Amino acid sequence: MRVARLFAAIAALALPLHAFAQDASRLDTIQRQGKLRVCTPGDYKPFSLATPGGSFEGLDVDLVQSAAKALGAQAEFVKSSWPTLMKDFIEKCDIAVGGISVSLERQKTAFFTAPYMVNGKAAITRCENVARFQTVADIDKPTVTVIENPGGSNERFARANFRNAKIVIFNDNTTIFDEILKGNADVMISESVETLVQQKARPGLCAVNPDKPLQYGEMAWLLPRGDVAFKAWMDQWLHLAKATGEYDGVVARWLR
Repeated sequence: MRVARLFAAIAALALPLHAFAQDASRLDTIQRQGKLRVCTPGDYKPFSLATPGGSFEGLDVDLVQSAAKALGAQAEFVKSSWPTLMKDFIEKCDIAVGGISVSLERQKTAFFTAPYMVNGKAAITRCENVARFQTVADIDKPTVTVIENPGGSNERFARANFRNAKIVIFNDNTTIFDEILKGNADVMISESVETLVQQKARPGLCAVNPDKPLQYGEMAWLLPRGDVAFKAWMDQWLHLAKATGEYDGVVARWLR
């Protein structure tokens, strides 16, 4: 009898623990609440850009809204910034998007989805200066001013690679490229995709060897660290979005 009571007690404890384990994933919470909280800086065209009306648009925005729909949820966007992205994501959001580069530093506190885009670092400058800035060594000179947005992988790349060039930090990532056209800076390092978008948007600027980036890079979305079930679902969704052509359709709308 004593053994039977012991097993009964263990079973009674195991049931709520099992239920908790099943509900521990953010995947279950999102479906139950019908809400996917999405952090994004919203200043990085073509991935995510805040509009004057307070909404967001871009490649990542379209994709994450589609993922939310597949979960039976509504995407609710939370405005963040690059310096505060990791803190905001951990405290306020289920996922973070918007042209986020994969880095080992970020992976210390978060999971990444499988990368959805290979997108290395490239320079952008005034078109007449393209021949001057072909390599890191060409840029890293005392006479060169490099301009970067604060807190992200662009600034980290600049500080890690340019010891002699002057580095200027400019807080508005939506108008930063105009500073190059105005002559207030010579070059900016960003993702190769963005340099291509900006050379179309701003005549007079040219991407420097975007097909041969200065540093290999990948883009992915941030997910809660340790949430294997949520990551598996998001990875599968991205895989199917690419396999069915949905991903290519979104990319075509924003990059071509």
